[in-house]
Amino acid sequence: MLVAYFFKTSLRIKVLVLALVILIDWIFPVFGMATEIPKTRDAIKLSFAPLVSRTGPAVVNIFAKTQRMERAQPPLFADPFFKQFFGDLFEQRPRMRNHQSLGSGVIIKPSGIVVTNNHVISGATKVKVVLSDRREFDAKILLADKKTDLAILKLDIGLGKLPFIELRDSDTLEVGDLVLAIGNPFGVGQTVTSGIVSALARTAAGITDYSFFIQTDASINPGNSGGALIAMDGRLIGINTAIFSNKSGTGGSIGIGFAVPSNMVKTVVDSVGKEKVIRPWLGATGQTIDIDLAREFGLKRPAGVIINEVYPESSAVDAGLKPGDIVLSIDNKSVEDRDVLRYRIATLALGKTFSMEVIRNGKPAILRFKTKAPLTKPQPNTLEVKGRNPFNGAVLANLSPAFALDNGLDDMKRGVVIVRSRRGSVAERLGLKKGDIVLTINSKKISAVKIFKDIVSIKRKLWRISILRDDKVLTTEIPDN
Repeated sequence: MLVAYFFKTSLRIKVLVLALVILIDWIFPVFGMATEIPKTRDAIKLSFAPLVSRTGPAVVNIFAKTQRMERAQPPLFADPFFKQFFGDLFEQRPRMRNHQSLGSGVIIKPSGIVVTNNHVISGATKVKVVLSDRREFDAKILLADKKTDLAILKLDIGLGKLPFIELRDSDTLEVGDLVLAIGNPFGVGQTVTSGIVSALARTAAGITDYSFFIQTDASINPGNSGGALIAMDGRLIGINTAIFSNKSGTGGSIGIGFAVPSNMVKTVVDSVGKEKVIRPWLGATGQTIDIDLAREFGLKRPAGVIINEVYPESSAVDAGLKPGDIVLSIDNKSVEDRDVLRYRIATLALGKTFSMEVIRNGKPAILRFKTKAPLTKPQPNTLEVKGRNPFNGAVLANLSPAFALDNGLDDMKRGVVIVRSRRGSVAERLGLKKGDIVLTINSKKISAVKIFKDIVSIKRKLWRISILRDDKVLTTEIPDN
């Protein structure tokens, strides 16, 4: 019995050793794949090193020099106790001071074209770019777009070529895809963090005019702005732009970061060489389908945009889009809400024809439309109002879709609009605001700046003014004292 026991034990040990040898023989070839880019789920668990070594050299540090007027004061005389006696006697005159902001960028063309965030280089008098191998280049700002918070730089590299990252179609991403964020957080040097795509088409109010972001849990910190969000195939799918920080105001990452999708990046890059970014304009406005509207129209779920208004001579009119139509998709890409519709239109190519899926009178329909730039007529004919009238100090203009979009106004409105009011002016004291549309003055319809100018040049004892503000008509009477 004892011999049999030892025989069985010995056999078990031999089987265990054999299994261990087979396992080691299987594992080590897998680890030998470290020279290749991870492609399978098992390989991805091993290392991102090949991916980082391929893409990291194309992610750069950006140093932007800016100048600001500041008023300096010795700390002693800033103390409230001394201020009681000396006031501002020792306060120095304002003087220009140099500041330096830090960010990241991504080389997208071997000729030295770099994409970064607009807020990284905004107001810069000089921009310097440092590569991961410590080479330094001066950079020229080719294009800055506040609406998307993107900027395009050109490095002075001479005839050489630089490592770059190719753009990928960001619409191919799915929630759960693995991503890498590469940048220079807090100025510590190039840093790589990993995560997943947490959400797509995420609205992040106040970051850019186009509220459509890739959300990721890859750590993004101050200094990462303008850095790369990389897919597992080594292509660029987003520019890291902002984070959702905690209430303590530390500014650190809590796993909620936002990146501008690469499709929007491509739109801005394609505009290099022009004075500004010109995006397609649909010429229609509407409201997001909520749960109540979905029930009312018999939809399976709350998604899409119901059109309220279309602008004459726009792409919407050319396509036959009508008020009451429900837009479900653009170019076979779903439209969940108004922000997504705006983004989908903005990332289309100008002058090309695309499809639009709608529901009209309860039935599906496919419309075709050709993308056009915003209408530039009528000409603005901007006027700064002077003289004895309630509009003194206001700047007015004829409203066109292009002018409206350039100045943050409603592109569906028409007429004579107040662009701004000079501080302390009569117009400001009377409460006239940016975006107000002048409808009538003393019962005379104001349809153009020229008509407005003629009417306000006449002296009056009483001014009866009607304006449109937030779709409400406001009327007031102002005596000429």
